[in-house]
Amino acid sequence: MAVEPFDAVDIIRTKRDAGVLSTEQIDWLIDAYTRGYVADSQMSAFTMAVYLNGMERREIRDLTLAMIASGERLNFDTLSKRTTDKHSTGGVGDKITLPLAPLVASFGVAVPQLSGRGLGHTGGTLDKLESIPGWRADLTNDEFFAQLEDVGAVVCAAGTGLAPADKKLYALRDVTATVECIPLIASSIMSKKIAEGTASLVLDVKFGGGAFLKDLGYARELARTMTELGDDAGVKTTAFLTNMNVPLGLAIGNANEVRESVEVLAGGGPADVVELTLVLAREMLDQAGVIDADVEGALKNGKAMDTWRRMISAQGGDPDAALPTAKETHVVTAPRSGVLTRQDALPFGVAAWRLGAGRARPQDPVQHAAGIDLHAKPGDEVTEGQPLFTLSADEPERFERALEALEGSWAVGPRDELVDYGPLIATRID
Repeated sequence: MAVEPFDAVDIIRTKRDAGVLSTEQIDWLIDAYTRGYVADSQMSAFTMAVYLNGMERREIRDLTLAMIASGERLNFDTLSKRTTDKHSTGGVGDKITLPLAPLVASFGVAVPQLSGRGLGHTGGTLDKLESIPGWRADLTNDEFFAQLEDVGAVVCAAGTGLAPADKKLYALRDVTATVECIPLIASSIMSKKIAEGTASLVLDVKFGGGAFLKDLGYARELARTMTELGDDAGVKTTAFLTNMNVPLGLAIGNANEVRESVEVLAGGGPADVVELTLVLAREMLDQAGVIDADVEGALKNGKAMDTWRRMISAQGGDPDAALPTAKETHVVTAPRSGVLTRQDALPFGVAAWRLGAGRARPQDPVQHAAGIDLHAKPGDEVTEGQPLFTLSADEPERFERALEALEGSWAVGPRDELVDYGPLIATRID
């Protein structure tokens, strides 16, 4: 048996004592962990040491590249179109990928969106799309490339061959309280996106109550770290810091978020969803060399909708089929007349999850019709008895726990009590 060049305990000790690891040490650690030589217990100690002591920029780059090297790397050189992609760190009601991918693709650009499923209070893009009858997330490589060439937009599950070290490491971080760590988050996201092979990338980094990262400064640091990783790897990368203190749009769930996305593609939809979709689309198209694209016009004239219909049909879905509806609903009304002064994102995300829209464990199913539809946003005038939001679920016994999650998360009062949640887009980083 070959002698290993390093010892895991030495590497853990170095990082435990706030030391700096060499490129060779990081390469060996990730490779040895991927092939099972380094145990989960040792990697758990390593991730906690990184969580507590951080990493230098070079170490984060080496960690990212080592995770990319653990698997295959896609190459889009044979495509006749430029590629561009977008990644969101996730939030409550964040369905932007659904209208965004076909909108950008309608301008002749390829958008290879390898997406995931939801866990906890943040929804997964694949869960949303699977509420469309017949639609399938798993494509072969041949199907994936053919659809990119023909339609331009693909939203599908990532294959197991891309950055397998990250998949193994992420599962470990989830159960060792080391998820909220910038070097580990940045290397996890960017290893998959760089391995995916896109030429350019736009990051939607959420901050606020309903986001993974609550603090704007912390989100800014993550965004800067990821843009540096992208640029170091030759992937043109920009980031937007966007507000997740209030739910995005009016729908939180799966089927209802698809309905809202189709409204946006039909030229309507909530103003905040439309605004963020247009900002990200312009950035993606600009990176792909499409200057001054009329993205608003593409939503209004049906151009983006045509691409959506082709994208859904190509993956076996019926864009005209009725979406699932819940068996039971519960409406919450305004207790008095006034202004909706508060609507905190996180409790609404947790409530939708308790209704069945999300999962507690990766293997759990989701209820595609479960969720929450909002009838008002902060600042809106409401009258006593007016519906504020509707809960939907297949089992009525879920309503009680969902309503418990929502206690104190919203309020109706005079306008001078309106909470200032800040602008939708805080800043751009490149």
